[in-house]
Formats: sequence, C-alpha cells, structure tokens
Amino acid sequence: MRAHSATQQPPTLPQLFISKSAALGSTRIEIYLPRRCFLRAKCAQSIVNVAHETAKSVANGVHNFNTMPSSLLAAEKEEAKAVLALFLRRQGLSSLVATRTINKSKRFIDHLVSRLHLVYKTRYLVGRELTTLEIRDSLVPYLESLLKEHGENLVDVVESFPHAPGNVRTSSPSLPSPSPLPSPPPSPSPSPPTPSVVNTKKLKAIARVSEIGRDGQLPPHILYLIELGMDIDQIKGMTRKFPAFAYYSLEGKIKPVVEFLLDLGIPLSDIPIILYKRPQLCGVSLTENLVPTMNYLENLGVDKRQWAKVIHRFPAFLTYSRQKVKGTVDYLYRIGLSAGSIGKILTRCPHIISYSVDENLHPTVEYFRSLGVDVAVLLYRSPQTFGLSIETNLKPVTEFFLERGYSVAEIGTMVSRYGALYTFSLTENMIPKWGFFLTTGYRRSELVKFPQYFGYSLEDRIKPRYAQVKQSGVKMCLNQILSISDSDFEKNLQKKIERRSNRLGLGNVQTVQCNESLNEALQVLEH
Repeated sequence: MRAHSATQQPPTLPQLFISKSAALGSTRIEIYLPRRCFLRAKCAQSIVNVAHETAKSVANGVHNFNTMPSSLLAAEKEEAKAVLALFLRRQGLSSLVATRTINKSKRFIDHLVSRLHLVYKTRYLVGRELTTLEIRDSLVPYLESLLKEHGENLVDVVESFPHAPGNVRTSSPSLPSPSPLPSPPPSPSPSPPTPSVVNTKKLKAIARVSEIGRDGQLPPHILYLIELGMDIDQIKGMTRKFPAFAYYSLEGKIKPVVEFLLDLGIPLSDIPIILYKRPQLCGVSLTENLVPTMNYLENLGVDKRQWAKVIHRFPAFLTYSRQKVKGTVDYLYRIGLSAGSIGKILTRCPHIISYSVDENLHPTVEYFRSLGVDVAVLLYRSPQTFGLSIETNLKPVTEFFLERGYSVAEIGTMVSRYGALYTFSLTENMIPKWGFFLTTGYRRSELVKFPQYFGYSLEDRIKPRYAQVKQSGVKMCLNQILSISDSDFEKNLQKKIERRSNRLGLGNVQTVQCNESLNEALQVLEH
C-alpha cells in the first residue's frame, strides 16, 4: 500500500483506488490525499472509516467483483439502487431528484454491494443468490446510520463517495429538514436532468429483456415467461416498474417461485397476472422468507386452503418482511383482536399488511375511538376502512352527517353497524342517496338504525322497491325493503297488503284489487 500527499497541506481524507496487476494477478490498494477538504472533522472521520472498511473488504477478497458472474453483479447493483432510491424518497426527495442522485453515485452503489458481500460472505461461498428482502434488511439499517450521522448532508456524502463533500454544492440537493416554518421555493436548477438521464436505468433493463443473444434467442428467463403466457410488452411493462427483475436468474429466482405458486393451487393462467402485479415476489427466498412467513400466518388462523385466493388478490402480501408482518400483527393484538380474528382479517383483506402502523392504522384507530366506536369490532368487519386517509376520506363523511343534524354518538353508532360506510364516495354515492331519502318521508333516525341503506344501488334496488311499497299503500322500514332477496321481498309485501286489507275489513275483493294495483305498478316499472 502506498500513500501520496502534497507537501504543506492540511490533513485530508484518503481516496481509495483499487487496481490489479496484470502480471501478478494481485490486488493493490492505493490511497492519495486530495488537496482540499471542506467537511467538518466528524464527517471526515466517518468517510475515512468507510474507506478503511472497504479496503478491509478488498483485502479479504470479498470486494473482488471480477469473481462474480456479470449478471449477478448487475442484479445486485440494481437492487442496491432500488433500496437507495426508496430510502431517499422516504426522506422527502422527489423521484426525479433521487434518480439523479443515484446516477451520480456509482462508487457509492459499488460500496453498498461490497457491504452485502461482507455481511453475507458465507452465502457467496456456497453460490447462493441474495433475496430482495436480505438486501433490503442489510442496506436500510446502514443507510439509516449514515442519515443519523450526516443528516441533511447525506446526499452530498453519497454523491461524493469516497471523497469528502465540499461546503457548497449548488448542484446537489439536501434532505429536507423539519421546520415549523414554510420552506422557500427551491431555486431552479441550472441544468435540469433530461428524461434520458432519469430513465437510463429503466431503458437498460427494458433493452436487456428484449435483447437477442448470440444463439439468436431471447434470454432464458424471458423465454420462460413467454411460455407461461406473458407477451414481450407485458414483460417490458413489468420491467419498467421494477428494473431489477431484468437481472433475475431463471433457475435461481423466477422458476422456483413460479413452481411454488403452482403447488399452492394457483392456476397457471393466473401466474402472469401475479408476476406482473408484483415482480418483486421472485426476489423473495422460499426457504427463509416465504414458507416461514406463511407458517407464521397459518398459526394465526390464515386458512391455508385460501392461499391461492389471497396471493391472487394481493400478490405483494408475501413480499413484506417478517418484521413488517409481525409489527402489524402485534398492533392488532394490542387493540383487542384475537389470533383467530387476525387470521380471518388477513385472509379476507391481506392489503392490511401494507398499511403503516404509525401512519395509517394507529391514527385511524384513534379517530374512530373519538367517535365512540369499538375499533376491534370495526376492524374485523371492515379492515379496508383503515387504509383510508383521515383528511381525504374520513373527516368529510363525518362532516357530511354532522351538517345534516346527526350527533357524534349517532355517527359512531352508524359506522359500528356498517363499517363500510366511510368507504363510499360523497359525490357519487352518499349525496344522491341522501337526496332521495328526503323524498321518502322516513325519519332521520331510520338511517341510524339501518346505515346499510348507503350500500345499495339507488337505481337498481332502492327506487324500484320503494315505488312498490308506496304503490301498495303499506309501511315497511328500510331494512325490510332493502336487505332481503327479491322473492322474499315480494312475499313480505304480499303479506303486508293482506294484513292491511283484513284490518280494514275489506275482505278478499279489496285484496285482489290491491294485488292488481301492485301488478300494474310492477308493469310500469318494467317499462
């Protein structure tokens, strides 16, 4: 190892270079000191440590990418880019800025891949590919530690790696810092990225899936997908959403997952749909992630016979980490749900796993508690309600009923009786049905008793049945009119007409007349 430094210069950060001697086949590490450094000492020491760690990995032989298949290395780099992009977006950067940062951070991406090799060294020794979850679980904590140490300078650290960033960088954004005051509008960038730069990763991946090899054939995993029933446009669309899929191996990732899904009873015709919706599924390990997660959920009460329906309904269900699944399940326990109830909820509404506990579930639970609702019962009956936005979906519905004279307690009763009440559109559903309700003469309390009124079709069910009841001259509550089948409704209506005729002492003649009037009303509705 050799170190070069300019004379009479202040201490600076080492820069790592890796080179190979063609004659000796050995790896040589060179470190030289750049002329100037503008970052504070703490940041400088951090990057020195990172460089030392990278140097150590080279010395151990892990960082030598030349020993890896090019396709596997490319796949891992794409996975690392995807993890970094998602992490930056979660810190408040736009997708455009996150992509631009990644395009400037080739050496940092290589560094992330080298960390994977350090953490999972034994896996590489036996030739096993890493899964998407393993890559994510390894890199996210590391990125979080960098964020904790460097704060809003993280983007500079990433782009400048392994150098120390300068104090002033007009071309690189900073992570947004929390502040109670509104931030001034960002100044326009002197050279905005062109679409070709932003989409470089996607374009390369799309080109890869349609590339003809030396044998005149498409890549093996693409031919396999075509045999499953996918066309090349679908595969390109799937790759556009998740570029890393283009680098997945057929035998190592794609085929085992497909065969596993078929063994669960999923029809072959559904496989292309599932892969298109969630190509990340092929990056999940069967033995270390999928099967253990399924066993864990089955112990909670998820019906193993329903896996095919669950996965078809929500293919992303099994791509979430065990930690994420357990976090959601633990929270459901805390609000009072039993293991059996949780299993049934996950079977009926697997989407609930995708809801954030802190950003969705807990705030929604507290909101409904403020209305006096038993949230455990509500979540069991209508889990999809807990994925709605409080500001966009829940509060407007509450205000809708408050403005029409209902109390908070009455609204709580309504949603307790009909959990899906908050899932309906105000403009397309509730307002038109409320307008018709006002013409019926029912008391306002009728909707408190039967809020399911808002779940029936206004034109196909509510109006026709109410017209029959009104024409017959009898009285029926909303529940009796709407909640039963057509045949039962006609039987009940006929009994009501007969009882009314008997009470009035009109006998069979009047009953026949009432029946004739009812038939006439039905004919009018049919025409």
